[in-house]
Amino acid sequence: MTEVKKTKCLVWDLDNTLWNGTLLEGDRITLNENAVHAIKTLDSRGILQSIASKNDYNTAMSKLCEFGLEEFFLYPQINWGTKSESVKKIAELINIGVDTLAFIDDNQFELDEVTFSLPEVLCIHADSLDSVLGMESMTPDFITEDSKNRRLMYMADMERNKAEESYEGPKEEFLSTLDMVFDISLATTEDLKRAEELTVRTNQLNTTGYTYSYDELDEFIRSNGHLLLIASLSDRYGTYGKIGLVLIEVTDSAWIIKLLLMSCRVMSRGVGAIVINYLRNEARRHGVKLLAEMIQNDKNRMMYVTYKFSGFSDISRDGQLVIMENTSLDDIPPYPEYVKLRFPQSL
Repeated sequence: MTEVKKTKCLVWDLDNTLWNGTLLEGDRITLNENAVHAIKTLDSRGILQSIASKNDYNTAMSKLCEFGLEEFFLYPQINWGTKSESVKKIAELINIGVDTLAFIDDNQFELDEVTFSLPEVLCIHADSLDSVLGMESMTPDFITEDSKNRRLMYMADMERNKAEESYEGPKEEFLSTLDMVFDISLATTEDLKRAEELTVRTNQLNTTGYTYSYDELDEFIRSNGHLLLIASLSDRYGTYGKIGLVLIEVTDSAWIIKLLLMSCRVMSRGVGAIVINYLRNEARRHGVKLLAEMIQNDKNRMMYVTYKFSGFSDISRDGQLVIMENTSLDDIPPYPEYVKLRFPQSL
């Protein structure tokens, strides 16, 4: 049975889709109440939303503000370009794969154009709007606190990015203005829904791409042979939520990192290296070797590079699976001063 890809973002057309009528033709514009219900329900499920519309930007945004809906849409693309270019731009700005996007429009030509240019995108005719909420791709296995707050966290990211773009000075100096707090803790039962969600949703900063069910993760936290760590990050703009997960297989002589992943939203904050150096320190303290499994692909090269910069060397390879070992005898670099760290007292 083929696994259904979960949608991370639904991109809406406006005219005769989100609302009834054509804005620039002077029609009387009324909201499609089914669309409004879908927008609010998907938002509560943690599915992001945006807009790809051929319209005048200011006129369309004014109408969205009038209806009180503008806050639901990240990076709306309202212009006269092709819909496929708008959809692609949204994926880039949110920093998710186009294969996790869906697009809904009343115009079959526009749907066909997106399908031709971006075949990975799930295209939905507006006539099928009533069935959207029941689609398996639109129904997360769990709805966590991070899910419910996902749009708000992305909106906070937009504010951070604006501040970073306008900051004149070195990057580390800017990071020190954020008052970041990074937590690593042993996962508990309360974390497992989010942990499963992370293994399913995180593709780019993911060392192996292994996915684990709630029950499998529950076994790991009860097992003497595994450590399951979860990481969260916050700063003066708010919380990023729980953004990292590490699964370690424990033996008498070695710790083997089976999975290390980080949300792409923290890619530029240096937390991946912090986690790896924390594990290097802990492995040395316990007197065990530190190994890591790595399955390389086009999306996760940054994780491989991070391991390399952290003193890991390839020791064996079987197809795409690489076994790495932390062979460096150099001193482990100190943690950056721009972030406050909170770690378990012991592992």
